[in-house]
Order: sequence, then C-alpha cells, then structure tokens
Amino acid sequence: MMVSLTARAANRRCTVLCFIIFSLAVLVCTDDNYYDLLGISRASSSREIRQAFKKLALKLHPDKNQNDPTAHDKFLKINRAYEVLKDEDLRKKYDKYGEKGLDENQGGHYESWSFYRYDFGIYDDDPEIFTLDKGEFDGATNSGEVWFVNFYSPGCSHCHDLAPTWREFAKEMDGLIRIGAVNCRDERMLCRNRGINSYPSLYIFKAGMNPVKYFGDRSHGSLVNFAMKYVSSAVTELWAGNFRSSLENSFASGVGWLITFCADSGDCLSTQTRLKLAGMLDGLVSVGWMDCTTQADLCDNLEITTSATAYFPPGANLADKEKSGVLFFSSLDTKEIYKEVMELLPNLEMLSSDSLKDRLTHHRWLIFFTHGYDQQFDLPDFKKLNVLLRGEHVQVGRFDCQSSPSTCSSLYIHKPCVAAFKGKGVKDFEIHHGKTNVYELVTFAKDSVNSHVITLGPKNFPGNEREPWLVDFFAPWCPPCKALLPELRKASKRAFGQVRFGTLDCTIHEGLCNMHNIRAYPTTVVFNQSNIHEYEGHHSAEQILEFIEDLRNPSVVTLTPTTFRELVKGRGHDEIWMVDYYAPWCGPCQALMPEWKRMARNLNGLINVGSVDCQKYSSLCNQEYVQAYPEIRLYPANFKNPNSYQTYNGWQRDSYALKSWGLSFLPKMATELTPENFNEKVLKSQDHWVLDFYAPWCGPCKQFAPEFEFVARLLTGKVKAGKVDCQAYGHICQSAGIRAYPTVKFYPYVGSKKKNVEGEHVDSRDAKDIVNTVTARLGVLQKQNKASRKDEL
Repeated sequence: MMVSLTARAANRRCTVLCFIIFSLAVLVCTDDNYYDLLGISRASSSREIRQAFKKLALKLHPDKNQNDPTAHDKFLKINRAYEVLKDEDLRKKYDKYGEKGLDENQGGHYESWSFYRYDFGIYDDDPEIFTLDKGEFDGATNSGEVWFVNFYSPGCSHCHDLAPTWREFAKEMDGLIRIGAVNCRDERMLCRNRGINSYPSLYIFKAGMNPVKYFGDRSHGSLVNFAMKYVSSAVTELWAGNFRSSLENSFASGVGWLITFCADSGDCLSTQTRLKLAGMLDGLVSVGWMDCTTQADLCDNLEITTSATAYFPPGANLADKEKSGVLFFSSLDTKEIYKEVMELLPNLEMLSSDSLKDRLTHHRWLIFFTHGYDQQFDLPDFKKLNVLLRGEHVQVGRFDCQSSPSTCSSLYIHKPCVAAFKGKGVKDFEIHHGKTNVYELVTFAKDSVNSHVITLGPKNFPGNEREPWLVDFFAPWCPPCKALLPELRKASKRAFGQVRFGTLDCTIHEGLCNMHNIRAYPTTVVFNQSNIHEYEGHHSAEQILEFIEDLRNPSVVTLTPTTFRELVKGRGHDEIWMVDYYAPWCGPCQALMPEWKRMARNLNGLINVGSVDCQKYSSLCNQEYVQAYPEIRLYPANFKNPNSYQTYNGWQRDSYALKSWGLSFLPKMATELTPENFNEKVLKSQDHWVLDFYAPWCGPCKQFAPEFEFVARLLTGKVKAGKVDCQAYGHICQSAGIRAYPTVKFYPYVGSKKKNVEGEHVDSRDAKDIVNTVTARLGVLQKQNKASRKDEL
C-alpha cells in the first residue's frame, strides 16, 4: 500500500504545498492498513470481509465498551476499512492510491451493537445459501441451474422470521437447486433494478423463463412444493410393456437407470425422494419406479422380492441372474443415493498431448488442468458440466500436466486450473480465476467461449500491432480483479472489431508487469501502437466501453497555454467552458478523471469541457491563481469579462452532480406554466409536451431541475417542455393526479381530441431515460397515424 498522510489530511483537496509535505511525511508515518485492521488477506472474498468485520464489530463496538473513551475512534477505523473494502471500486482505489484516493466521509456512520449481532450478514455462516452481490447475481441466475433467491432487508422483522425456515429449506434443497440471498440494504441498486419493493421477496430464476415470484405461505413444506415445480424431474413408471425398451434406449445413449422397486415388504423411496433424485441426476441418469404388486412376474424374473432401489449402468445384462454391475442401495437418503450414483458415472474425458491441438481447433472445451491427482478437481458434481454446457456446444475434459509438462508450460499453466478454449486453436483460451463450483464454472464457460478475451503471455503480448489492445493486468488472488473479468467479457463482445482484449497474470509474468510499471491490481491499459492509456473507471462493461469510445472520440479537450487562451479566454458569447485543473500525482484528481469524462459525454454539444495538467503547465496554473487540485471552474457565456468564472465547491464530484451544476448556468428552456396557460398551451394545443411537476421546498426537485432542463434541450423541436409549481398551483397538480415530487408526465397530441389532464407517467429522473421513453412513445404514435391514414384510404 502507498504510504500517505493521516486519514484526515489525505482526503483534503490536494494542494501544491501538500505534495511537498506528503513527500516528507512518507519518512515518518504510515496509515493503518485496512486489511490488517480487519485481520484479513488481500485475497479475501466479500463474505470473508463481512465475517471478519462482524466478529470485530461485536467485540469493539462502543455499546459494549462504554468505559473506553477511545472506543468510538477505534470502531470508526474498522468501520471505514469495512465500508471501503466491501465496495469493488473503492477497494481498487484504496489498493492503488491508499487513503488519499478516497472520500474522507466514507465509514463515518455506524449502527448499534444489536444491529451487528442480529441483522448483519444473516446468511454468511450458511454454506448451502449463496449471498449474492451485484457482481455475482447475473452470472449465477443465468448459469442454467434453478435458483430460488430471497431478497431481504436486515431491518425487516418478517425477514428474520423467515430465516430459520430458509436455512432448513436450503439444506433440504442442497444439490437439487441453488438457494440464494440478496441483502437489499447493501445491494440497493440490484434490488431496485429488479423491482424489489417489499421484503422478503422470493423469486425463482430459471433459464429460458421470466423470474417467478412466490406468493404462498412461508412454511417449509410450501416452499419445497413450489420449488419442485421448476425442477426438471421426470420419473417414469416402468412395467412389463416398457421396461426392456426403456432401459435399452437409454443404454444406447450411454445413460443408466436408477429404479425403485416397491413391494409389499421393505422400504420404498417416497414420491418426493424420487422426484428429487430425478432433478439432481437430470441428463445423467434416468429415474423410474416399478410397482411389484401389479408387476409381480417382472419383479420375480428380476429376483426382486422386497422393496429396493438399484442402479443399472449402461450395457447391464437384464437377463443376468447375478446382476453383475447392478448396484443396490441400502440407504433411503436422497443425498447418499445421489453421491453413490455419481461415483459410478464415468469420469471426464482425459485428453492426451497428441490429440489436444486437433481437439481444441475444432471444438469448444472446458478443461481441468491438473498435476497428477487433484482432489479439488475430482468432485462428482463436475460430471454435470457436460449436460449443463451441451447447449453451448462446449465439451468438458481433463489434462494431466505431468503427462506433458511442455504443453502446459507453453500455455503458462504452472498450477491446477480450469480453462475455456474457444474452438480457434490452442492459444485462444482463457483461464478461470473464480471459485471452482459447478455454477461458476458453467457461467465462466458460457461467457468465455462467446467472448473475445484471451490469456496473454510474453509470446502473444501486444507489441506494435495496428489494432489497439485492452490489457488487464491482474493477480488471481485479488477479488476486484475477479469481479472485473466478466465485465471485460461483456465489453469484448460489443467492441469486437474495434479493440482486442487480453489478460495478463502478474503473479506469473512479473517481468512484463514491472516493465509497464504496474503498481496495483487490477490495472487496465489500452495499447494503441505507441500510445498508452490507463483506464481509471468503475468495474462495469458500460464504463469500459465509454472509456474506449472516449479514446476514439475524446470528450475532454486537453488544454495547453495556447489553446486555453484561444478557446476558453477567447470563447464566443454563447459558449460555456468547464475546466478541470489537476496534477497527475493527486489522488482525488485521479478519482475525478473518469467522472469528468463521463460528464463531458453527457454535456456534448451544450457545454465545452477541458482539462489542464498543472504539473506540465505550471506557469498557466500559476497565472490563473490555481491553488488546489483538482480545481473545477466554469467560464460562463454572455460575459463582459472573459476572465470571470465560477468555482465548483460541491462535496460530490460524480458525473451527475457536476453535470447538474454545469446545466444550471444554461439559459432556461422549460416554460413555467400557470392556470391561465396550462389548458391552452398543453391540453388544447397540437404540440407534444413533457412536464415537470415540482414543489419549491422539495430537495429532490431542486436536484432534478437542471436534469429536466437537459431533457428540454434534447427534445428541442420535437416536444415542448414545461414546469408546474405545485405549491403555487395545487389544483393543477391535483387534477393531474400528482402524488409525489418531482413527477414527470408526457402529454402527447393524438388528434383533435383534448389531451387527458392526467397525461402519461414517465417513471424516471434520468434525462436520457426520459428522452428515450418519450421518443419511443412518439414512434408508436407515428406508426398509429400512418396505419390510420391507410385505413382511411
């Protein structure tokens, strides 16, 4: 970790003087390491971070240490460490810049001791329940397995009432379906995007169908009955007329049979147990049952005299009185029978060095690379992978590196791992760096073979190729690195043909990483011939694509003393400029840069955006009296003095806050409506209108005001924009059905008939979302008008 000043000083705005002080302070002080504070390693997962923090919170909380005057400060330290490390983006900034790259307000508030005891990490200690975060959710629920997910809030009493039942239910369903939990207090955006507005909300997720919400009572039996409806579990009743043909048809496909024989004596597997086994063995083994009371002759021929359950492997001789190869089970337990059957199934195909090249050139493969026997890769559940990946035409196999060390060495595989080969040859592959469980391997294989991300080494690392490369330098133990990989795959699909994508493991290729001055993981860099650009944004495909697009079409003008004088000081009377004065070594400046670029893209065509490197052009910054970094200034239009500017002093430096501040300096486009003109201008006119109903005292309304002005500008010439003050003109808002502020409504012109006073509700406060909704509605109206004219003809 980089050494910095104290936590308080490191988060102040960087000043020129601060840089000198910082350099001296390195020699005499160090920060508390966040990982050490929580007693965890840098490789710790989200669950391990929560578990470590909870343990410390229960021990060090001020409520439990009321006689310790330092308890509050001690707890703030571990709370801040937790708040930073649990967030992928903050964790990346901390790993790279230390505390000086963070917001000083992070972790300043905490809950009571009872919250951490009863409400925090409710399911973290339950191995059968997967606590999903935003980075894991999509991959898990799209893996092809059935998921039953509990969206909960830790402050919800009904959620706590359900917890014991959910744990019991998860244990019973273990191996049959996946049981998940999402903490909506921590994952607000995930829950909001999923439309979760009450707790607990229980949903089934299955490939090929929309999520299904559970509305029944929350008893154990009802949950089991509901979940079983979505399990692919066909149990065939066998009798004299179909017994031989059913078994022989399955044997011909290499599939055996698990059969329960129910006689007058002995224990017979219950209907529920048969269904569960059919679901757990779906695609691997056929499951059936026989009533030996009605099929007495057949049972006698098979020498079944009492209730029994047996496995008939492919090729079993049904006429063999000795039943060689047939396994009879003494247990009635679902999991025990499943485990024994899985042990009997053939292992994954072992590939040889001679066949490897040919097999990987013509087919997609998921391959387990081992060095001799490896217990972690010998789990019976992995035999399901061939079935789960059949739809993606991915075959699953094994390769023992001890049989051909040179083969693995040429692929830079020096330890056990799993890799996906895309069907384009030996070198077009990607190594998996997540957990080695079935659902994560399925998700990885599906994503990888359809993406364009490959594993890099010295032999294929980009040099002076004409096409640009995006290279992710990472370490496999680093959780933010692993969270970034699926986003890279998404981005590679959409940027195919523009940029090539590769990953480089710095624990293996340390020399290459040192050559490129890699100081933290992950570090993502675009190599475009001799130009190198480091990505500083969030771990999402959308923002990676924004970064790439910004390299192709820059949204921020890099200002020099000459261009600053010509463009900013010499700006036209209708031009506005926003300028960021920064220093490359300043942590907050580095954190601001991706937000600044995103803001510039949003303001494209309305406000010019530039940046000045004050380390490179120190004389310009001194001349402009820039005293601190980053310094954000707006140079307004219609100026009398070209040197006049406004300085941004807001706490938030995200793209939304900066955009709103900039838009507030633009001339107002939206019309303020009154009772006198609302009826004539909006309801009776032939114009389309979009309206913002607001109240002057409403904080969210004030924040939304510049965003609505942005809407007005984006829809200029298509739709008129207006605002209604609901405090001054309450009766207009009442007749329009306004129940909250701000509310956006669309009033389209659909013919000679007067518009409905209630309009059409637009459920968004994002300018681009509103514009997209209104534009889509206009498209529908246009089609309807064309259809109506054809009917008239």
